[in-house]
Amino acid sequence: MTTIFGKILKGEIPCTKVYEDDLVFAFDDIMPGAPVHVLIIPKVELANLNDVDENHEKWLGRLLLAARKVAEIKGIAKSGYRCVMNNGEDAGQSVFHMHLHVLGGRGLSWPPG
Repeated sequence: MTTIFGKILKGEIPCTKVYEDDLVFAFDDIMPGAPVHVLIIPKVELANLNDVDENHEKWLGRLLLAARKVAEIKGIAKSGYRCVMNNGEDAGQSVFHMHLHVLGGRGLSWPPG
């Protein structure tokens, strides 16, 4: 895994871990866009949703289950949180290792941008 997220998974770059299981890893974003901003990444190399097929179903489902757990851990499950996955440059994806943003801790406006 050659992206910065792959290096985080390998322990080559430090991070503040929030949650981990056999399929996904979650850590605090170093440039948060909200008081709570956690990134959840699959432990498999996928650039974004354009790379997935039916064989990746367990990772995709686990990303969303992990989002719920992260929200509980961070204390935002009851007040509300947003899950965002950017796919491609025009969507704002800057690291091409699939990741889910979990944002909360304040009111979030809509549309997002």
